[in-house]
Amino acid sequence: MSADQNAAPESWGAPRSKTITWYDPRVTTEAGAAMSGLDHLRAMADGELPPPPISELFGMRFLSAEKGEVAFACVPDESAYNPIGLIHGGLVCTLLDTVAGCAVQSTLPAGTGYTSIEIKVSYLRPVHAGMELSARGWITKPGRRVAFAEGDVRDPDGKILATASSTCLILGG
Repeated sequence: MSADQNAAPESWGAPRSKTITWYDPRVTTEAGAAMSGLDHLRAMADGELPPPPISELFGMRFLSAEKGEVAFACVPDESAYNPIGLIHGGLVCTLLDTVAGCAVQSTLPAGTGYTSIEIKVSYLRPVHAGMELSARGWITKPGRRVAFAEGDVRDPDGKILATASSTCLILGG
């Protein structure tokens, strides 16, 4: 095929792009191994450690981190649109997985990690590009082997857009 055969139709408009930059995630991971989960989260929130690359990809930022509860914000752009012109549910799920997992992390001692083993998301309202999202996660049952958390995503008026319940496996410790 020639280059002309691969050209996009003029009706598509000009191509758009998004540049993502991030820092070496090992810096955050290695520093976090010696910190409690809450101290690790607060170090990222305070800019003492770089955020994980996924935060940069979706534009997530910390709002708060307390033991058993965290909050993040995100303003998705059109690069996360699905074919029907709404923010893809995967971005909302990722935001919920983040706040639920970080709520669990906030309760863990140094040298202990977690991984999500199950998440159930309910989408209640559509999400559009440019909409300020606030997400909160809280632990519902801590545990030595498994922990449970919930989360929600809200619009600027406080309307719930999506909810989640999550189960995390506790690693190490």
